[in-house]
Amino acid sequence: MTVSLILPRGARSLALSVAVLAFGSVFTGSRAEAGASIPFLPHQALYDLTLVKSRGSSVDSARGRILYTFTGSACEGYSSEFRQVSELQSGEDKVTLSDLRSSSWEDADGKSYRFKIDSRMNDTDSNPVDGVAERTGDHVTVKLKQPQAKTFTLDGSTVFPTQQIQRIIEAARAGKSVLELTVYDGSDNGEKVYNTLSVIGQAIPGDRTIATPDPSTTSDAMKSLTRWPVTVSYYDRDTKPTDGEQTPAYAMSFELYENGVSRSLLLDYNDFVVSGVLGKFDVKDSKPCK
Repeated sequence: MTVSLILPRGARSLALSVAVLAFGSVFTGSRAEAGASIPFLPHQALYDLTLVKSRGSSVDSARGRILYTFTGSACEGYSSEFRQVSELQSGEDKVTLSDLRSSSWEDADGKSYRFKIDSRMNDTDSNPVDGVAERTGDHVTVKLKQPQAKTFTLDGSTVFPTQQIQRIIEAARAGKSVLELTVYDGSDNGEKVYNTLSVIGQAIPGDRTIATPDPSTTSDAMKSLTRWPVTVSYYDRDTKPTDGEQTPAYAMSFELYENGVSRSLLLDYNDFVVSGVLGKFDVKDSKPCK
């Protein structure tokens, strides 16, 4: 999102995965547009993080920010820049400061995915991950440069972060309430793969009164758009379930607009829960394909 207690283990491009997924990822590829009546939106979003609850852990407070920027087009592919800075305070006034930065590029058809992730906690050295994933035939080939040179393959059904958002939106439009996907976003040491379960709630029309407005709900580009409440649970594919049931590594809840923007984040790390309120939202210029 693991790089520290407060950073999503599937950190994406929320991608990550978190993704990661939920952090305003958008997909305007040719396949998405074929069934979409509303164009998806390049934008920059700033989320303020605060502690909601602590479940028997020593976490006393948590705060931070996520800055996410999306640019690109269906012709040149899509680039994202993600940064999350978090401060976690636990017992005996122990403070942990973490800084996660990631950048990624994914082509419009989900055939190629490039990523760089750099994480740092307190004064420790950074932990860079650098690689590329290419979809060929019935498999995905991943080539890592860092943390060490390595090549391995994944099942062809594995999706990348923007594909994940695309599939969720398609499922929501089709009235589906559950979606299972295997996701690769380059998180952790670049070898982590997650099985995900997305639960999609009833559509929320754009004209419904919003109890907690934010810059996305007041934006002229967003006011009339439908959105869906979504919860995505991430399961470590390599962890064996106990007693027949597997606990997710973490889960994200958010409201997903039909143009791909996310608001009202809730990040559940099992021991504690953090909310992400959209504090700033800017629409970016987009260039149509020639």
